[in-house]
Amino acid sequence: MNLPTNPISPTGEPPPPVFGPSTLGARRRRANAIFTVVCWVTAWCSVLLLVILLGSIALRGLTHLDVDFFTGVPSRDAEKAGMSPALWGSVFICAICAIVALPLGVGTAIFLEEYKPRHRLVRRLHGFVQLNIANLAGVPSIVYGILGLTVFANMFGLFGSALSPRYEWGVRFYDEVMDESGEYLRLRVADRSAPETAIVSGLVMTSDEDQPVTLRVLPYEEIDALHERVAQRAADLEDEAAISAIRAELLGGVVAEDVYVARTDEKAWWYVRLPFGRGVLAGGLTLMLVVLPVVIISSQEALRAVPGSLREGALAMGSTRWQMIWGMTLPAAVPGIMTGSILAMSRAIGEAAPILILAGIVYITFTPAHLMDDFTAMPLQIYNWASLPNKSFHDVAATGIIVLLAVLLTFNATAVLVRQKFQKPLQ
Repeated sequence: MNLPTNPISPTGEPPPPVFGPSTLGARRRRANAIFTVVCWVTAWCSVLLLVILLGSIALRGLTHLDVDFFTGVPSRDAEKAGMSPALWGSVFICAICAIVALPLGVGTAIFLEEYKPRHRLVRRLHGFVQLNIANLAGVPSIVYGILGLTVFANMFGLFGSALSPRYEWGVRFYDEVMDESGEYLRLRVADRSAPETAIVSGLVMTSDEDQPVTLRVLPYEEIDALHERVAQRAADLEDEAAISAIRAELLGGVVAEDVYVARTDEKAWWYVRLPFGRGVLAGGLTLMLVVLPVVIISSQEALRAVPGSLREGALAMGSTRWQMIWGMTLPAAVPGIMTGSILAMSRAIGEAAPILILAGIVYITFTPAHLMDDFTAMPLQIYNWASLPNKSFHDVAATGIIVLLAVLLTFNATAVLVRQKFQKPLQ
């Protein structure tokens, strides 16, 4: 007896339609095709927007990309503007950042991964520290800029100000005068707060060539007479060297009774003061705060990727825990650690917000000479050019963006090459 395939329910209403396997498969294939099309359209739109953006930057910036742009300094004339101070500033602060962040980050990762505590209370503290490191990796970089300004630049006001620091190392102070021949003479003093040197006849000071010069303090009438003698002897001379020799002979070491005494200093490249002020060292340490959580997390992931059997084998051979870490775990994790560290440094060199908070928009035309010197960086210089109303500087900013993108791509490519060359399967 054949039964109806779609019987009528007792209430007289037809039952819901029954979908077979073929119907469900068709719906899934249709949904999959639609999703694939959406993904392709989204991907190509993103690529197209990126190409348009990079193309517009290249069209505007390639006209200024030459050797003078890398060796020149910022100028009020867009055609003469260069990026040398910003390039060197970025190099210095990133070098300080790497020197501090990489050992500290890798060491912290080793401690958290290889020396896990067993006591319950200490395990909770370990988990709390791990959670906060993960949270710090997502904190906006401008927060680190405020933290660096407070901790490194001002040091909570505990050591005075950067203009009159309480402690200084690597600096010499001098009292300087200019004699009537136009040469600067100086005498070393004890420190910044030393009393001003009394300028008297017979005082021995040092010239720019480190030659001793004995001062002669004369009234203005005698000084004017000496200038007249110089003019008479140099009247028929055209050789500047001969005229300078006459001036040095008659006016060398001669100063007026009320000569101005200037307090100057000479700083070594490693000059350090407390507080640091808004200098290169404070900038590098602020960037260190930005990338330190990233270095720790990437180093931990690299250490976790090392098979436990390698550790067990090293310990079974009689190695101590530190010997196992130094001889087995670290060499196996170095490629991952290097990759994460390089990517972290690529983030540091492109950061603008913390440097903007710390250094501000400053017109820097020189390369930093010591750790406490003022500086600028590539992102900060690009922001400065882009914010100017003159449209010509926008093209210069585009050139700076090209240079910064090239540096970032170099860092990222290096990270990929390091991983491909040194990463080996461990078992």
